[in-house]
Amino acid sequence: MTPLNRSTCRRLQQLPQLPSVWEGDRRPLAAEVQAGGEWGEAGSSGSQSHGDCILWVDGSMGMVRAMDVVSPDSGPETVVRTLLRAMEHPHNPGTPARPQKIVVRDREILFFLRGVLQDLDIVMDYVPDLPLIDEIFRGLQDAISTRPPQIPPEFAEPLHAKALEIWQLAPWEVLADHQIIGIEINQWDVTTLYASIMGMLGMEYGILLYRSLDSLRRFRQRVLADDSIEQMEEAFLGQDCLFITFECVDDEPVEEANLSTLPMSAVEPVFGNLHPLEGLRSFLYEEEAAVVWVALEAIHRFMRQHRQKFENDEFPAINSRYRIPILESQKPAQADKGSSQISVKVFTLPDLAAELFDLGDSEEEGPSFPVVRDDLVPENSFLSLGVVPWDMLDFLRSGAEYHQPQDVTAAGDGLPVVMIQTSRPKAKTLIQEIKDAGGLQSICFNPGEDPFEGDRYDLGLFQTGNGELHLFGEFGETDPVHVAARKKWDQRCKKTKGYCGLIIARGLTGANRGNPQFQDMMALFETRSLSPKELGLGTLQLAAIEWM
Repeated sequence: MTPLNRSTCRRLQQLPQLPSVWEGDRRPLAAEVQAGGEWGEAGSSGSQSHGDCILWVDGSMGMVRAMDVVSPDSGPETVVRTLLRAMEHPHNPGTPARPQKIVVRDREILFFLRGVLQDLDIVMDYVPDLPLIDEIFRGLQDAISTRPPQIPPEFAEPLHAKALEIWQLAPWEVLADHQIIGIEINQWDVTTLYASIMGMLGMEYGILLYRSLDSLRRFRQRVLADDSIEQMEEAFLGQDCLFITFECVDDEPVEEANLSTLPMSAVEPVFGNLHPLEGLRSFLYEEEAAVVWVALEAIHRFMRQHRQKFENDEFPAINSRYRIPILESQKPAQADKGSSQISVKVFTLPDLAAELFDLGDSEEEGPSFPVVRDDLVPENSFLSLGVVPWDMLDFLRSGAEYHQPQDVTAAGDGLPVVMIQTSRPKAKTLIQEIKDAGGLQSICFNPGEDPFEGDRYDLGLFQTGNGELHLFGEFGETDPVHVAARKKWDQRCKKTKGYCGLIIARGLTGANRGNPQFQDMMALFETRSLSPKELGLGTLQLAAIEWM
């Protein structure tokens, strides 16, 4: 059993303690419940065929504070993680707090919680029944039982088969997402659909069937203009389209990026609808399924006939007309009695493709922003903020294997420095990489946030001479140790008029770990400290850094 570290305990002890009783439980979820998408935090695997739901509720207030869906194989630590989130980052309208008492119906969980949370002054007890959680699960099961299937039963088999034919045909190998294909149907209150093929970049495979060109253009423009997670999500939900995407079959331990390398048996199609007023809906009604089936059949025929014309990035003007057979249940009301086919026109839109390509290209030619990377500092390095006294600085300057000098004016108690201690080979590699990047231009601490968990951070950044930014540290905004060190850093940098330094030292596994001596210090980069305002990046979001 791993106990909470002391800083976490101190942070939790500072939360107000409510005179309330919280219920907690971990229960298995059926596949159909998870597929409903009603449970789980961002990043949870809602497509698993089996999983456990962890739920913490405030029994006194009758509200859910935190929930998550986890693998059945995960240990009791996941229950604690969800509980800590219930305390520090509860769902609205909850506020950060500790409960006075916790009750669970699983004795194993109870014993684990008692061992981990013993310093938080929370009473923990066993009860045989959890009425509030029972009620929540009953409501969930009732909601799922009335949920329509993803595809109406009469369309399930033909749509699934046609989707897999599209997967085998792989139109994304020759068409990019800006090369739009029009599909004129004129049935089921649909005139023309505009198909955008996703997958050429090998990241996400599928077809978006826009109901109008305005929706397509508006989405592209908003994606290029918006740079925050919230704005991107709003743009995504503002689309007006039907869609089919391809995902990995449950329990396949393969990264999404390698989906195209999987056998067809490991891939499954997912259908849905997006609308500005409805949002995302992961199932199709009967008329929508009929439209999607006809559109996929039309695309399949069109690509089989004209695929070779799209080789070498070509996208000529082409149009063809097809008689698409329809199921008896698919027949639109206005179709001729006894008719079993509808006429569908499929055509390319080269002018629109050029317009959309130019839209993205002009955006790329706009102002460029530095890339934030997190691959410079070696993993498991020892990192600290400190100061080198002025009377010792000359020894370091002359004794280090490499020194990047600056015209530093001595003031205050010494030069504020970031210290990175790693192994000698990794230290030499780090020094060389900084030199190759044009040296160390500046050091900055910039605000950051995790948009999913709501956590805020103080991000330590190196700016190299080539303009790139490198993440060297991610510190909790309320971590008392870092807050104190950061305060001293700012005070010292103010006295030195912005001058500071980076020391790279060896001896990570030796007797001097965490306390390198002068003979361990291999490089000193003297540089300037920048404020977040001078850097001009605003608040960085964790996801944006991870994508780099």
